[in-house]
Amino acid sequence: MKKVFLIFGTRPEAIKMYPVYKALQDIKELETKVIVTSQHQEMLKQVLELTGMKADYDLSVMEDRQTLTKITVKVLNGLKKIFEKDRPDLVLVHGDTTTTFSSALAAFYEKVPVGHVEAGLRTFNKYLPYPEEVNRVLTDAISDLHFAPTEKARENLLRSGVSKNSVFITGNTVVDAVKEIVRINARKGIKLPFKQPFVVITAHRRENWGKPMEAICNAINNVSKKHSGKVHFVFSVHKNPVVRETVNKVLGNNPDVSLMEPMRYDEFVYLLSKSLFILTDSGGIQEEAPSLGKPVLLLRDVTERPEAVEAGVVKIVGTDQERIEKYTETLLSDKRLYASMAEARNPFGDGKAGERIASVVKEYLLKGV
Repeated sequence: MKKVFLIFGTRPEAIKMYPVYKALQDIKELETKVIVTSQHQEMLKQVLELTGMKADYDLSVMEDRQTLTKITVKVLNGLKKIFEKDRPDLVLVHGDTTTTFSSALAAFYEKVPVGHVEAGLRTFNKYLPYPEEVNRVLTDAISDLHFAPTEKARENLLRSGVSKNSVFITGNTVVDAVKEIVRINARKGIKLPFKQPFVVITAHRRENWGKPMEAICNAINNVSKKHSGKVHFVFSVHKNPVVRETVNKVLGNNPDVSLMEPMRYDEFVYLLSKSLFILTDSGGIQEEAPSLGKPVLLLRDVTERPEAVEAGVVKIVGTDQERIEKYTETLLSDKRLYASMAEARNPFGDGKAGERIASVVKEYLLKGV
């Protein structure tokens, strides 16, 4: 029996790999195993519990203030030991994390084929986002199967020299995940402690640490005070201590801002679905928001997901304090602009990406593409 290993290490990866895992479970001719690196631990564990995915191996690489180098070395060493005793016929990785690239590299060293879920995303600036842009480029260079979420991602791959026979447009698996979570949430009685309208904020990227994060927080501070008692602001604060230090310092005593611990994914999707709109530097939220009909103000200067900008659901505002304040105020007051963003089409697929990927994997391993 052919073996497929799904390798991931962070909450976003786990969320987006779940639809692939679920679809592969229906293919009896394949044995599917899960390896987690635990680049994140607590947040990753939440998704495993929610989805019912079981880790066959756990590298437990996470440590306090971990560096990219340490993550890479630990993943390479850990996977080498696993591959030596339990060799897969195909490794599937997702997206752009250090786990993604390190896992692809480890498989390449053992001459194990690699499939890249969410391949082909590009900003064409190797430091924006950092290190994700280079992780994507290098993982695509290593991969044998490229699962591109959109036509634009496919074009990026072909321009970089990837064989067209290895590229498959599948849609984005996050659409699958969000649709399932929305169905699950409909059967629950989730309650939120916010009665007034609220805006959700997330920010964690390395390039936003320091001064940019301070600017983001100062902008939220100012806008929230102008709308005190009318609009609440909910900041889901990343576990990273560098992020927490800045957010707590600027916003910790603001009664119009709630600083929330990272939530379970189902609860977070519900939070997003009930919000007015979202300020974020996240990649995944740019894809989740169109499925929920929520506008996004993107706290970055560039995006590897231009489809969301072109569709009108995402507006790039960067990390300049005045610009963030301006566009947040505009979205709060301009009903026409809000409606145009909230009603924008979803450019990321129909919720069947996991099934398409599993079908290609089956053909590749059992028949040969």
